[in-house]
Amino acid sequence: MPESLVIAIRSTVTFFTMLALTRVLGKRQLAQLNFFDYVFGITVGSIAASLSIEPDLKFVPTWLALLLWTFWGLVTSSLSLYSRRLRKLLDGEPTVVVQNGQILEGALKRLNYNLDDLRMQLRSQGVFSMGEVEFAIVEPGGQLSVLKKSQLLPATPADLNIPTAYKGPATELIVDGHIVHANLEQLGLTEAWLVEQVRGRGHEMADVYYAELDTQGNLYIDLHDDLQHVPQENKVSE
Repeated sequence: MPESLVIAIRSTVTFFTMLALTRVLGKRQLAQLNFFDYVFGITVGSIAASLSIEPDLKFVPTWLALLLWTFWGLVTSSLSLYSRRLRKLLDGEPTVVVQNGQILEGALKRLNYNLDDLRMQLRSQGVFSMGEVEFAIVEPGGQLSVLKKSQLLPATPADLNIPTAYKGPATELIVDGHIVHANLEQLGLTEAWLVEQVRGRGHEMADVYYAELDTQGNLYIDLHDDLQHVPQENKVSE
């Protein structure tokens, strides 16, 4: 069998294997990586790449290694859901680097952080002065969580005793030009209602690329040709 065909077959099998394994592992690998996830991802990726492009490797043993690495990764992740001690071992713990406005030099050293690293992370959080920080914590994944001093936090409606209405995520009604019937049913609405709302704005259903309804009753409509039309958001009633 030609080598190019062998590589094509092996790459195809590896691709769908990785696709299936990624679905099994869930979204954890897509989130911020901790040390364990980092090493695990590199190793599995290296095995998959070797399996795909190195025809001299025996396929079945290498493929089995890929499955075993994924299996044990799934096992340890599942066990960590029930064991705080194992989670601390795999993920590590958050580290406080600024406490009550004071920089903890010892904590920075343990993390191999310097002041430039800390200030860069603060700037990424929109904080450009150390004087604004009450607490700063380096999470296990390496990202920095910042709590500003209370006098610098923006006022909220609760602070001002202002009542607010519930606001949740908007519900998609049309996606890529196709009606999402399940969402309409969940809201107790009908396709006829949706058609009426669209036509009431001077459009046909075929013109609509995307539409959503928020919890305040505002219907947002985006048309296929964005160069000629402006997305519309109007209050509607049932």
